[in-house]
Amino acid sequence: MTMDKAVLVLEDGRVFTGAPFGAVGETLGEAVFSTGMSGYQETLTDPSYHRQIVIATAPQIGNTGWNDEDSESRGDKIWVAGYAVRDPSPRASNWRATGSLDDELQRQGVVGIAGIDTRAVVRHLRTRGSMKAGVFSGAAATAPLDDLVARVQGQESMLGADLAGEVTTDREYIVEPEGPQRFTVVALDLGIKTNTPRNFAARGIRTVVLPSSATFDEILELRPDGVFLSNGPGDPATADHVVTVTREVLGARIPLFGICFGNQILGRALGRSTYKMVFGHRGINIPVIDHATGRVAITSQNHGFALEGEAGEQFGTDFGRAEVSHTCANDGVVEGVRLVDGRAFSVQYHPEAAAGPRDAGYLFDQFIDLMAGE
Repeated sequence: MTMDKAVLVLEDGRVFTGAPFGAVGETLGEAVFSTGMSGYQETLTDPSYHRQIVIATAPQIGNTGWNDEDSESRGDKIWVAGYAVRDPSPRASNWRATGSLDDELQRQGVVGIAGIDTRAVVRHLRTRGSMKAGVFSGAAATAPLDDLVARVQGQESMLGADLAGEVTTDREYIVEPEGPQRFTVVALDLGIKTNTPRNFAARGIRTVVLPSSATFDEILELRPDGVFLSNGPGDPATADHVVTVTREVLGARIPLFGICFGNQILGRALGRSTYKMVFGHRGINIPVIDHATGRVAITSQNHGFALEGEAGEQFGTDFGRAEVSHTCANDGVVEGVRLVDGRAFSVQYHPEAAAGPRDAGYLFDQFIDLMAGE
């Protein structure tokens, strides 16, 4: 194998050969695919993709380059373990671009692969499910295939992976409201995206972001009007500390709102179990049914785990009756839970809309109404 080739190796031995893209070397992670036709910068910088090799289903990637505004992580850090694309754009063409995607991948040491049949990869993952994988380029790609497969198979599984602590902030920080302050929200950073506090700020909310290790007493000291549980990576079954804190928040009757990983945390706090999905939901075009209204929202999603439950199901909890409030129109997966009395709710998708669509932005207003006692 020549030094100008790269290979994507899956744990079942399937190999896709292409060219190096971004940094040259090797990387390991879980192979997943994202169906978004745009928003690759937001995808790459989403902490929820920690330890995952993302396969882009859109055929051409990199057209708009890289800019200083659209990253969804502190410090513009790319969180994906690797990136696989079909046709990388040879030049960036956008007035906001400060550089190319390829250059940024190289700068941050993210190993990628280009020129592969991403349709074939996606069909394979849709059939077999998300699986362990590795991208190898340069000298790393010259190793015997059996050795590469063994290295891929030997990595830690995403099932049982406790990753929120690896992406959370190491200290408290505050995002101030853009205008007059209406409320204070404490956000537990399980892998929070930067557009979430920005959505709060636009609505007059002061957001105090705490590490995932924060205790209930630390939250209470801040006298919050509400508590927010963010998105994040890994297996929610490992997040026992955050579940315990969430139960304390519920017991104190503090208004609570969660998204993505936060939805799974609230579900666990209400006594529901979680499971690993076959290939998950990742993209910005996934339809969700709100069973209270019957309306469908097109949503941004990124999750490989989900809550057990069925559409409209009600169940008892230590905090009163709860119900499955939202499900995916494609496959019936639980997309939201809430306490029937309304003081806590969560959704599996991303209403902060980074990148798009904005159908679910009203959920931030719903949380404000809850804090206002309306």
